[in-house]
Amino acid sequence: MNIAITGGTGMIGQALTKRLLEQGHHIFILTRHPKANDAHVTYIKWMTEDAKPEQHLETVDAFIHLAGASINDGRWTDERKRVILDSRVSTTKELVRIVEALDQKPNVVLSASAVGIYGQDRHQTFSEDQPLPPTADFLSHVCVAWEDLARPIADAGIRLVHPRIGVVLTKAGGAYPLMRLPYVLFGGGTMGDGKQWVSWVHIDDLVDLFLFALETPTVEGPLNITAPHPETMRRFGQTIGKVLHRPHWLPAPRFALELALGEKSTIVLEGARVVPKKALENGYKFRYAELKDALRAIEHSN
Repeated sequence: MNIAITGGTGMIGQALTKRLLEQGHHIFILTRHPKANDAHVTYIKWMTEDAKPEQHLETVDAFIHLAGASINDGRWTDERKRVILDSRVSTTKELVRIVEALDQKPNVVLSASAVGIYGQDRHQTFSEDQPLPPTADFLSHVCVAWEDLARPIADAGIRLVHPRIGVVLTKAGGAYPLMRLPYVLFGGGTMGDGKQWVSWVHIDDLVDLFLFALETPTVEGPLNITAPHPETMRRFGQTIGKVLHRPHWLPAPRFALELALGEKSTIVLEGARVVPKKALENGYKFRYAELKDALRAIEHSN
């Protein structure tokens, strides 16, 4: 297939691009700073005043939309929160405009979202077919806006999938290197009270689930990109300690994390128990369904 990716230079985008190229697909990377093309990757300028990306995308079979400012960079000041939201609003609006401008429409669009859409809940278990709770925090508000803006794609009769991504486990970036560091230094322990849920996914399953969504016509709408067995933060930390052969003993109390991280501390202090019901019902087989297996694989990877 010809597949266009926004946010293709990020952690998830790079992992997806690598796997798609291994499978023989041609990739179009939409970026503000195009590089020289090669035989299998075409770089296309977008999100600038002079960019006309639709002129180069008439043969595209699928779009994967990942673009958006990282939620992990810096404190969540009012300005940073505006950047996080606006980056998703502006790029999703541009994606919709591009798709509407194409004479030959893509077969499928994967427009990313996150499990933050489910808000903060320690009691419910969330699958894709449950009504969303009210948007009570910043991340749930961002995710709802992100998904709503892509709705015209589905209204045009194109299969639209919203991969709701959990905590991605990889050595390449994201949360896991920061979570494992205290254990490497023999200072690991429970963050907060440890009862909050971590809905996680190994990077290999994330990539496989994106490919699964591309290739499975029955998959549309929200798709939880999480492993089948979420863990509490306490169990998560204990498992890191066991895999790394390090103690789990030095807690990070809530007030200390709130002082250090501000509002962003909700990423580690709160969460929701999210399960991949739609993936399982459609026949997806997880490589890493259990956290200990996922962490062992990561620690033994290059």
